[in-house]
Amino acid sequence: MTVRIPEALDRQLETLAEAQKISKHALLLQGAALVVEQYSRRTEIDSAIDFVVSHDAALLKRLEDS
Repeated sequence: MTVRIPEALDRQLETLAEAQKISKHALLLQGAALVVEQYSRRTEIDSAIDFVVSHDAALLKRLEDS
């Protein structure tokens, strides 16, 4: 896989990687893992909200009216 990164971002990544004493490759892998983790978490939260809304609609309506 080839990833084309704008020069300014590449310099920022290089600086961050040096500060953490890791390679830019390792830094990008960490970033990719974070994106996947956040997406998965958001999907779980959305599913939980959908469940509550669909299963507790009457209760939510009563709370709204009070």
